[in-house]
Amino acid sequence: STSPKEVSKMKIPSLLSSALIGAVASARSMTPMATIATARLADRKTPGQVFLLDRPMFKYGALAMGVGELVGDKMKTAPDRTVFLGLLARVMSAGIAGAALAPEGREQAGAAVAVATAVPLAYATLSARKRAMASIGQTRSGLLEDALIVAAGAAIVALSTRSNPK
Repeated sequence: STSPKEVSKMKIPSLLSSALIGAVASARSMTPMATIATARLADRKTPGQVFLLDRPMFKYGALAMGVGELVGDKMKTAPDRTVFLGLLARVMSAGIAGAALAPEGREQAGAAVAVATAVPLAYATLSARKRAMASIGQTRSGLLEDALIVAAGAAIVALSTRSNPK
């Protein structure tokens, strides 16, 4: 049996939120930053210290990009998430969100875990989306994926943040 003191010294589970937000980034590159921005606007504190998140331009820009991605994804001309710019957006978003959700002092590790999760899973989520598109169409599969990914991102961020003491 593991004692509570030994459990508190374990480091891998402390990065679980970072890995999970990386999985979210694999399917929707802007959702991790949009959910973090929403949490910050709701006066919630992330465990990791990422000062970029406190800038109004970042918060509102992340929200706008998150909404824009949800709309743009349904367009026939939307590129695959595994093109260079799609992967770059995932790396940046996952890295920032993964750092924010990591324990204070472990932001770099959180960023690395989130990116290491997001990039390979982008190929898996693309494959799943293509199968869904063949079955139920681009718009319906996109809306279903949106609902699942936005809900997952919101849940991960809600469970990983806390109210900011006044």
